[in-house]
Amino acid sequence: MNWFIDAGIMEQNNGFLGDKSKCCLWWVEKLSLRDWKSHIYCHYFGSKKVRETWWRKLLFLWVVGWLLGSLWIFWFMYSQALEKRKDTLASMCDERARMLQDQFNVSMNHLQALAILISTFHHAKQPSAIDQITFARYAERTAFERPLTSGVAYAVKVLHSEREEFERRQGWFIKIMYSQKQSTAHEGNSATETQEASHVQEEYAPVIFAQDAYKHVISLDMLSGKEDRENILRARASGKGVLTAPFRLVKSNRLGVILTYAVYKKELPSIASPVERIQAAIGYLGGIFDIEALVDKLLHQLACKQSIMVNVYDTTDPSEPISMYGAKIATKGMYHNSSLSFGDPMRKHEMQCRFKQNPPPPWLAVTTSIGTLVIALLIGYIFHATVNRIAKVEDDYREMMELKKRAEAADIAKSQFLATVSHEIRTPMNGVLGMLQMLMDTDLDITQQDYVRTAQASGKALVSLINEVLDQAKIESGKLELEAAPFNLHAVLDDILSLFYGKSQEKGIELAAYVSDHVPEILIGDCGRIRQIITNLIGNSIKFTEKGHIFLTVHLVDEVIAGSLEVEDGSHSLYSLSGYPVVDKRQSWANFAIFKQDIPVFQQCSSPDLINLIISVEDTGVGIPHEAQSRVFTPFMQVGPSISRIHGGTGIGLSISKCLVNLMKGEIGFASEPHIGSTFTFTAILARARSSSNEYKPSEFQGMISLVVDSRPARAKVTKYHLKRLGIQADLAMDVNEVIQRLAIGTLRINMVLVDKEALSNNVDLLPLLMSKIKKAKESETPKVFLLANPNSSTRNGYINSMEYVSSVIMKPLRASMLLVSLQRAMGNGNKDNGQSGGLPGLSLRSLLRGRQILVVDDNIVNLRVAAGALKKYGAEVTCAESGKKAILLLKPPHKFDACFMDIQMPEMDGFEATQRIREMEDDINERTKHGEISPEDCGNILQWHVPILAMTADVIQATHEECLRCKMDGYVSKPFEGEQLYREVARFFNATAKKTQ
Repeated sequence: MNWFIDAGIMEQNNGFLGDKSKCCLWWVEKLSLRDWKSHIYCHYFGSKKVRETWWRKLLFLWVVGWLLGSLWIFWFMYSQALEKRKDTLASMCDERARMLQDQFNVSMNHLQALAILISTFHHAKQPSAIDQITFARYAERTAFERPLTSGVAYAVKVLHSEREEFERRQGWFIKIMYSQKQSTAHEGNSATETQEASHVQEEYAPVIFAQDAYKHVISLDMLSGKEDRENILRARASGKGVLTAPFRLVKSNRLGVILTYAVYKKELPSIASPVERIQAAIGYLGGIFDIEALVDKLLHQLACKQSIMVNVYDTTDPSEPISMYGAKIATKGMYHNSSLSFGDPMRKHEMQCRFKQNPPPPWLAVTTSIGTLVIALLIGYIFHATVNRIAKVEDDYREMMELKKRAEAADIAKSQFLATVSHEIRTPMNGVLGMLQMLMDTDLDITQQDYVRTAQASGKALVSLINEVLDQAKIESGKLELEAAPFNLHAVLDDILSLFYGKSQEKGIELAAYVSDHVPEILIGDCGRIRQIITNLIGNSIKFTEKGHIFLTVHLVDEVIAGSLEVEDGSHSLYSLSGYPVVDKRQSWANFAIFKQDIPVFQQCSSPDLINLIISVEDTGVGIPHEAQSRVFTPFMQVGPSISRIHGGTGIGLSISKCLVNLMKGEIGFASEPHIGSTFTFTAILARARSSSNEYKPSEFQGMISLVVDSRPARAKVTKYHLKRLGIQADLAMDVNEVIQRLAIGTLRINMVLVDKEALSNNVDLLPLLMSKIKKAKESETPKVFLLANPNSSTRNGYINSMEYVSSVIMKPLRASMLLVSLQRAMGNGNKDNGQSGGLPGLSLRSLLRGRQILVVDDNIVNLRVAAGALKKYGAEVTCAESGKKAILLLKPPHKFDACFMDIQMPEMDGFEATQRIREMEDDINERTKHGEISPEDCGNILQWHVPILAMTADVIQATHEECLRCKMDGYVSKPFEGEQLYREVARFFNATAKKTQ
């Protein structure tokens, strides 16, 4: 509400609202919670009138109101509890009724099956397949299928004309039957009473089959009893089971019923008429059901839920229901009736259920209502106490807001301080390093070159320290962001190897890099951060490694998952790069989540354009003690207190690397063993670039075949990788003897031979023989022989007699550019100017930017000299300007400049404003040229003016980079910069222009 009022007032002052809107805002302002709170507090709660008079009335109304409310809550919850109890009782009663009915239906189905059996095997067969003994035995054996029937019997239909023959065949006469209750009195009695012969009638239904327990009913006429006669007649006319009224069984003294089915001589359709059914009837099957046993069994199955009482009634006569199960109780309290259907539509039954125990006291309703009342009273008390403390709380709030503003200001000041300090240090450092580089290009003796290199190394170390401190500050503030731009991973690794070339040579350490064939050459990501992580890892390895090697490998995570990645067995010296044992690099990624079954969704490359790299740095250094491995990635923590004194460093490189890896949605880990070495591995998700590779592959080497002689497979694989980058096919051999044998049988055709110094050390005397064999195999031109030398020993000691056969010595670490220069020089078509250069091969530096007019704008004269000297080194013609205003005058179209390097922080007019002015001038003249106001000849025959403007600044924060892009700058170069960095940045636009021209 306050925000809305403030926004409304601001818009009102600016004149954007009408009269009605102003009126609404006036009322909203009057009704705002903030003003009413202040008004009520100052006018009422702060006076004695309310505290002594109105407050008591308000408190009384509060208590009375909540007392009535608590009574309503009690009534509502109690009624809800009763409804829930009723629903529970209904659910339990319906469940029992359904189960009782289901079990009764099962027994009914078995009786129907027995009726079909009698019809099939007694009446349909002549002679009958069933007699009394068979029926009794079958009934006894299948009694488990009718657990609810206490007995079964079958009566056959006999006409009066058939009576005499029937009695003669059965050996007994048809007897009269008393009432059903009298007949069932014989149940369980072994002796039968003498009964009279049945009276003369149209037809009879004497019992011919019965269970052994009911043999006394055999020969009794079921039609002689009134109730039995009605049931039989109704059963055969309807074709359904007919139930009797409940009666008490003598044997069990429990209530039961008799279910009667008619047996037909043929199967009748469901639409048969009663007359057809009566004519087709040939007998009657009856079964006695013990209802009390049936309900007892049901309740026994639900023994765990015996919380209700069950009564079963025959309600055929609603005025006089017959109790079939349960004790007689008064119908008081809560109960529920569930209807039952036992197959006879003429008789109705129902189940009545009630809880055994009285409902418990409504403690929940009581406690809830009382609790609500207590809470209301507490709220009233809290409100009373809060009113008295509002003033103090508001004071505390104002104090907290003031502290918050101070903290925010301190954070902003810290960021500004870091940016200012970074800028102020980078600007002079740019001059220092630039002048040192220019000094290195002059004629210096060895001692002077050593001094200059030392000064350069110290300056770069200071810049690196500044970068690490800034990165740590960005990480802590959560402002570190990644860029996404295409870059050549192979070129980045070559640059890193060149960076550590000097240190590896000083220590005699073999340094190598290998990239899998499955990794694309051009990727999209933050090249600088990838370079930073790898540089940190290799820098640490250089510090702590005195002998052996440092091996950088790049693969795809899919290769590890698929098991196609070949991992050298470090336990055997033959399989490592330098012959020293190494740790198993698989342990460095053993805990990565992506290699486990439960892979997080964010680590899976769902897009086909995304690839997941796994990069490892392996060394044979001193290793990390086990007790210190847990704090490796902790900021400002080192293995021991003497590490910083011996090796230097701040201890934040690995922590920054871990944060950068996390930003790339990857993981980082390591494996280390003291006195063996360490292997650091990290993963990173990058994008696959759609553009083709721009890696330089000279045409003169395409299709050539080389032979690499190396006794170590890992090292030979690295050499083959670099040769393949130049388009040269490589064949591998373990030693010189193997090469001689293959030449002898004529299976080897080569253009050049690269022999590792270690492989040649044991076979120096075989080199002349090898050369003679090669000459015989290659009559037209003798292949060149190159010696691959490590920096740990001299390349000529012990090889005086063999050097005459060697065309050139290639020093490791191998890089594509350096290897290309060596091959070109040996083949006679290379430029010797690039013999020691790690830059672009085969081209003279002064011809790269020849004829290009470049404007450099900077208020610092030292930086002007450094930038101008660096660009002139590449053949450019450089013009310097000391201010943004002068740059605007020089870049007013038409002009002669091809590019411009613009400093950002300058007095009077900074680089941002100057760039905007230049872009406005270009847009204006382009628009006028488009509409024909100015002829193309007056604009230098250029239809679209847009000079590339590259920012030069010591600010490395992301906001400065974004501001450069917003002001339509074309690139960004951070200080301190090097000449090659300036060249690479500006060459992008010249290459693009050349391609368009072509």
